[in-house]
Amino acid sequence: MKQSEILYLKQEEVIAAGLLDMKQALEVAENTFRLLGEGQIRQPNKIFLGVPNDEEWQSYGMSMPAYIGGEEPVIGFKWAAESVYNATQPGMPYGLDMVLLSDPKTMYPKAIMDGTIITAMRTAAAAGVAAKYTARKDSRVAALIGAGVIGRTMIMAMMEAVPSLQEIRLVDLDLAKAEAMAKEFEGKYNVVACNDTKAACDGADLVVTETTSRREFIPKDWLKKNATVIQMEAHSYEKDVICSADRIFLDSWEQMIHLPGHVFQQMHQAGQMTVDRIKHFHDLATGEAIGRESDEEFVFCGSYGMGCLDLTIADKLYRNAKEMGLGTKLVQWDNPLWV
Repeated sequence: MKQSEILYLKQEEVIAAGLLDMKQALEVAENTFRLLGEGQIRQPNKIFLGVPNDEEWQSYGMSMPAYIGGEEPVIGFKWAAESVYNATQPGMPYGLDMVLLSDPKTMYPKAIMDGTIITAMRTAAAAGVAAKYTARKDSRVAALIGAGVIGRTMIMAMMEAVPSLQEIRLVDLDLAKAEAMAKEFEGKYNVVACNDTKAACDGADLVVTETTSRREFIPKDWLKKNATVIQMEAHSYEKDVICSADRIFLDSWEQMIHLPGHVFQQMHQAGQMTVDRIKHFHDLATGEAIGRESDEEFVFCGSYGMGCLDLTIADKLYRNAKEMGLGTKLVQWDNPLWV
């Protein structure tokens, strides 16, 4: 293999390499959080560039670099992008992501691949790890708010991570969309479609939001007193939901207070939330923290996505793809100039 050789994997090849295996994604995600807790991952804050500006963006690009140590070190970044315009066009994904992996010793790129569905899988897997440790063991009903791409992978993650669940309430303002997704899981999971968020939250042991909302819309009185709630975007639960939680777990406090407009940035700047209230997902994975001390606790979890998860899942898929002979080999150069 030439040093300048890069394996390119289109989306279909990434899927063929095992991307949709949620059990694998959960295992990789939990191990990544463990490595993070052990100090084997370096990950600067995301670089966000909104168009026309960061506050009222219609599209954005975001760079998410990370270095992962451990037994199989890798360095790289995910280029994450979203477009409001795309959501109005048939057949155009709202999110468009790419992942680049490099060898940390030589820094030669080794793989470039579609990261759009990787994002959906790792987002749901992160929530799955949080739910595994913080949901009550007798949890029976989950409400998932949002029937977009991540709504689908969230069903997969919650059913794998919380096997006691007997009912998934899938909510979307577009009821037909939720019904179509529920039908995909017919015969495998009990997924019930609805378009009433309040009704779906009523009595739910686990509530997970995966929406594109730019405002808080779920008040405390909609939620069961000992529920686990998980927020996968910048806004969904009203601030008193967060403030009143007995335990708060985040993927990254530093990242959230760094991101423009994020609810935790707002609360931090207003003096409503301080880092001493927070534990992290990596504390759960390393055993430094427990998810619950009792079944009476109300637990809040928040995630806004971390590049290290994209890279570890992508690296696993790259290794699978090499073994399976998938992908197209690209060459950066035949003979590098001016070495």
